[in-house]
Amino acid sequence: MDIAIVGCGAMGSVYAGLLASAGHAVTAIAPNAAHVRAMAERGLRLEGASGDRVVRLRALTQPPAQAMDLIIIATKAGAVPEAAQQARPMLAPHTVVLTLQNGLGSAPLVAQALGADVLAVGIAAAFGASLRGPGHAHHNHMAAIRLGAHAGLAPERVRAVAAVLAGAGLHAEVVGDVAAMQWEKLICNVAYSALCALSGRTVGEVMDDPELGPVSRAATVEAWQIARARGVAIAVDDPVAHVRAFGEKVRQAKPSVLQDIEKRRRSEIGVINGAVPREAALCGREAPVNATLTALVRHLERDF
Repeated sequence: MDIAIVGCGAMGSVYAGLLASAGHAVTAIAPNAAHVRAMAERGLRLEGASGDRVVRLRALTQPPAQAMDLIIIATKAGAVPEAAQQARPMLAPHTVVLTLQNGLGSAPLVAQALGADVLAVGIAAAFGASLRGPGHAHHNHMAAIRLGAHAGLAPERVRAVAAVLAGAGLHAEVVGDVAAMQWEKLICNVAYSALCALSGRTVGEVMDDPELGPVSRAATVEAWQIARARGVAIAVDDPVAHVRAFGEKVRQAKPSVLQDIEKRRRSEIGVINGAVPREAALCGREAPVNATLTALVRHLERDF
């Protein structure tokens, strides 16, 4: 299968490495010239929970004018509009586009640019991915990718994508309720993203800290309450236990928001913790814990 990864950063490189290892013709597209050059010249090294390997693939800074069977948009939320435009030259009637981002709000942008009937929406749970250097990715865990149709994509096409991912060693699960899927991941992200970024600590350190831990749990419970107020059918009865189980899988991980802060670049905080007060306002509620955490991270980013 011809597969393009648009936004081949940390998580994108995990997908690229596993899919290429499974025998697919993978094209990795990234703006990072050094990363692209290293992958093109030496291959992509992927290490961590899936083992340690070097795989060969095509690496480019711009998309080829070639139809793909599957396009995975793995950029951060802020880069999604540009990534959707990059996907256009690779789109054909048979192509499925899978967009995988943290937080809320990316899928409608991709659907607007490429069409709702080609789009599957997914979330990646507890991988703990990072780039160790150009052409070198690492991930802490082999967790699940959950995906479903955004609107109009036939169920059999979603199942076919899930089968491709499963064949590459990714634990893929097809879901019927995309909104619930996204919120179940969001309440995990809000527990750790902002607090890790503000403290410089890992997920496990935030969980165990006597001062940060209660704030983490408060952010989670608040997000869970807003999801329920918005009528989202999340299958979570105990949000604290839910996010604790998530965090235990990636105790040593640095969330992407912390990685961005360390590199002095703006993060996805607005679609993670920042999504909760926006959603709260839609049902006449407030979310002061997540609003405060978002404001504090944005203060750190002010001079970036």
